[in-house]
Amino acid sequence: MTQRRTAPYGSWKSVISAEDVYGKFIGIEAIQMSGGQVFWLESRPDGRSVIVQRLEDGSIADVTPPQYNVRTRVHEYGGGEYLAADGKVFFSNFEDQRLYHQVPGSPPSALTNQNGMRYADMVLDTPRKRLIAVREDHNLNDAQPINCLVGINLDGSGREQVLVAGNDFYSNPRLSPDGRQLAWLTWNHPNMPWDGTELWVCDFTAAGLLGTKTRIAGGMTESVLQPEWSPDGRLYFVSDRTGWWNLYRWENGMVTALHPLEAEFADPPWVFGMSGYAFESAEGLICSYIEYQQYHLARLDTGSLAFKEFTLPYSVIFEVHACAGRVYFTAGSGSQPLTLACLHLQNGRLEEIRSVREIRTDPSIFSQGRTVEFPTAGGLTAYGFFYPPHNPAFSAPAGEKPPLLVFSHGGPTGYTSMILRYGIQYWTSRGFAVLDVNYGGSSGFGRPYRERLKGQWGVVDVADCVNGADYLVRQGLADGERLAISGGSAGGYTTLCALTFYDRFKAGASYYGIGDLETFAKDTHKFESHYMDSLVGAYPAEREVYLRRSPIRHLDGMTCPLILLQGLDDKVVPPNQAQMMYEAVRAKGLPVAYLPFAGEGHGFRKSENNKRALEAELYFYARVFKFNLAEPVEPVLIENLG
Repeated sequence: MTQRRTAPYGSWKSVISAEDVYGKFIGIEAIQMSGGQVFWLESRPDGRSVIVQRLEDGSIADVTPPQYNVRTRVHEYGGGEYLAADGKVFFSNFEDQRLYHQVPGSPPSALTNQNGMRYADMVLDTPRKRLIAVREDHNLNDAQPINCLVGINLDGSGREQVLVAGNDFYSNPRLSPDGRQLAWLTWNHPNMPWDGTELWVCDFTAAGLLGTKTRIAGGMTESVLQPEWSPDGRLYFVSDRTGWWNLYRWENGMVTALHPLEAEFADPPWVFGMSGYAFESAEGLICSYIEYQQYHLARLDTGSLAFKEFTLPYSVIFEVHACAGRVYFTAGSGSQPLTLACLHLQNGRLEEIRSVREIRTDPSIFSQGRTVEFPTAGGLTAYGFFYPPHNPAFSAPAGEKPPLLVFSHGGPTGYTSMILRYGIQYWTSRGFAVLDVNYGGSSGFGRPYRERLKGQWGVVDVADCVNGADYLVRQGLADGERLAISGGSAGGYTTLCALTFYDRFKAGASYYGIGDLETFAKDTHKFESHYMDSLVGAYPAEREVYLRRSPIRHLDGMTCPLILLQGLDDKVVPPNQAQMMYEAVRAKGLPVAYLPFAGEGHGFRKSENNKRALEAELYFYARVFKFNLAEPVEPVLIENLG
């Protein structure tokens, strides 16, 4: 047995490099079934997204050619960027945002004109020889884009017909099996889809238009998600009318709850095309749900309503799709990265098809995470996952406690899960402890937990991150003098607030985070343009609250070093946010670094930029916490660091 070396936390040499984290990583999402075959979308290290197909012999092949990048910018976050149906794929190309159709093995052909339109969330309307899709019109100069549902002819003419319009947002157009009815979701400002949506159903007229529309469920305070028709023509959906996103069925004008649980059968729809359940037959509904920070997969018999959970080796299960006898999903655990898997229902055989990474690292290097609950403001409880520092080749000097890195997830209406992520193991294998926080406002815990952030963004989330760090310090699991916090997007805002309004953290990293809420309220995209009405308050009526919670306006409270990382093409959080924050912190005389990345938007996609950002953050902490790095890293210019 190799003897452990004694070295300070943070200075341990790790076999997990930034190249391992990002250079050998692919993204797997957007599973689709067509003709019994499975398709999915892979994001590659070069930033391109590709439709991939599993062939009948089990081999895997790219469908879209190298010059195409399958991605839509509807709502800026995208999703629903392609459809596999009728032996073809239909997809949005990122560069021109046009829709294309392609028979696998043949070149794609354009379906729509290059006209300032964006498309997402498609369904094939075979009886009327068209696609039905969400369309977002960006031809209005400075006005907000217009969203609607349209029919798009498949004859190559580029002709489109508006089917339903007038509301701010539409999603999930779903055609009944007989082609006679369309279901869809819609909502208006100031709601986000997890606040309140409406589910509508309508018959088609002989001319292919929509006749008399019927609202089935939903409203300003009921979030309805993921409508789907069963093979026998009954409409199912998810609603949080009880405080939990549960399954329901609409039939003969009546809505029936199928299996009430204090669990969530859906995740917040930041992107189009999310699928938490699917039908393998008219009687067999396969669904995933999250309960007590653990995902499950189960079968619901749609007749008897018998509910049976499958025994699977996963703690996270997403993207459920099915065909007769098989269910496909992505899943992972604390010891396994996200993997595309297939469960064969007749014999229970579990087949793992594709993983986001090939594990060539000795698993003994991995830190085993555990769930934590800790007390927070108002006598409440918050949640997260704790990963202790771990490296079998090293131990720390006696009596030394590790630096702690607190992660605040984006959203803020989102959720972090316990799955093997090299982005966490990169830190723990170097001697950092990590706390990944599901602060108040996160999904996965029911509507009341989500609504803890109503009017309290920049307060509740920040207090939960601070209290989580304090809890670990009290437990003797972290060094109270070496606490750092890191987050992206909304998590970047939480990070900046924690550094500004609390004297607890000693360093922080903000990835495309918001420094000035007022500027953000005036300069963001349509989907989120009223998001802060519920998170902060109506603007400009409650402008004082915006000013009070904007870190850039209270830098007298910031006393610790900060690194900012920002994409210059970001349309969600414009680059001027990071630039203003950088200049203000530098003027104050605090150590600060700023790394802008050309060609990157909201969330870095190119592996070289992600690697540079990760190594820059490590270098920054090494200088601030005064430990030596075990391997050379490209330096970062840190202003005001003596």
